[in-house]
Amino acid sequence: MESIQILDAKKHVGETVQIGAWVANKRSSGKIAFLQLRDGTAYFQGIVVKSEVGEEVFQLAKNLNQETAVLVTGEIREDSRSKFGYEIGISGLEVVGESHDYPITPKEHGTDFLMDHRHLWLRSSKQHAIMQIRNEIIRATYEFFNKNGFIKIDPPILTGSAPEGTTDLFETNYFDQKAYLSQSGQLYMEAAAMAFGKVFSFGPTFRAEKSKTRRHLIEFWMIEPEMAFMHQEESLEVQEQYVAFLVQNVLDNCDYALDVLGRDREVLKKYTKLPFPRISYDDAVALLQKNGFDDIQWGDDFGSPHETFIANSFDQPVFILNYPKAIKPFYMKPHPTREDVVICADMIAPEGYGEIIGGSERAIDHEYLLEQIRAHGLDENEYSWYLDLRKYGSVPHTGFGLGLERTVTWLSGIEHVRESIPFPRLLNRIYP
Repeated sequence: MESIQILDAKKHVGETVQIGAWVANKRSSGKIAFLQLRDGTAYFQGIVVKSEVGEEVFQLAKNLNQETAVLVTGEIREDSRSKFGYEIGISGLEVVGESHDYPITPKEHGTDFLMDHRHLWLRSSKQHAIMQIRNEIIRATYEFFNKNGFIKIDPPILTGSAPEGTTDLFETNYFDQKAYLSQSGQLYMEAAAMAFGKVFSFGPTFRAEKSKTRRHLIEFWMIEPEMAFMHQEESLEVQEQYVAFLVQNVLDNCDYALDVLGRDREVLKKYTKLPFPRISYDDAVALLQKNGFDDIQWGDDFGSPHETFIANSFDQPVFILNYPKAIKPFYMKPHPTREDVVICADMIAPEGYGEIIGGSERAIDHEYLLEQIRAHGLDENEYSWYLDLRKYGSVPHTGFGLGLERTVTWLSGIEHVRESIPFPRLLNRIYP
């Protein structure tokens, strides 16, 4: 007898198989017991008929507790009434691991309770669907960059300085000196691009921001490509192609998860249409002021309401180009005809999900960068290796960073970023 996963049930219709699963829920009506089964790949229904299995097996099925681990044997059948489309007619049942007083019942629970039980909440159908979408975005990311000639380089997590010159860092002792958890691998990826041409990193980053918004995590994952011999407009094309590729792959490969989440596929399909619209920072400020946002002035950074309005004005992901120099990091290339802005772009996701990509063309002039490092109050000795990149064959190059969790949140259509990562780290939460 073959052991299969629930997701592969469609390949075994009419066959008797064995499946290892957990009982997510159950109900019975007289002489039939209905088991909601999950095995980590999908959920479907198992049906136990008393007249077919006998009293002992039927009573065992009726008395199973939520999250009991079982081995079920039975015939796979089509089930047109369910979204999954298949079920198993159970002929044999074995308990592998008992479960008693499972804390997350089918009733409503508060967010704090669910977060305290995150290690168990991950088993629920919604959280399972979100993690499936996260996994698909990760898989598609590797496919996209591999097929487009990028090589993956892993920057360090422990660093001796701050790439963005911020104080929002986690400090730790590194033997007899201070070190910091990385907030970005970008500077190291610039070094890698000078060695390999087109590179990308994919790893954890840390921001000690005391923020409680639905868009912020303390620990999150970033995809950071860097490209030598490339200018900003070419980078924008890579960015929009990459995001459209992610959306299309979620549409193609996450059908079941999208059903569970109730995500409108027609809405997602709009996000595969290229090119994405572009608007300058100047025009974005004017658009906001024209529409009643009296709180915004030229030189201000955009907040959540501003980004939401701008993106919803286009109904697609939108690039906001060339922000004021004063509110951006030191390494961005100055605009060729203006002193007050730099060559950069943020991609803002629609539906109120905010910035998912930040990128720029990088400054390549050694003296300009040294001047900026000093102007930002940074220790130039800590950045001597970075300045070396401008001394030995400096070339135009550009890059960007995409936040994985914000992208998962957006494509899943969920409200809060805390559900987009298995074990979120928030301002007030480091458990479990």
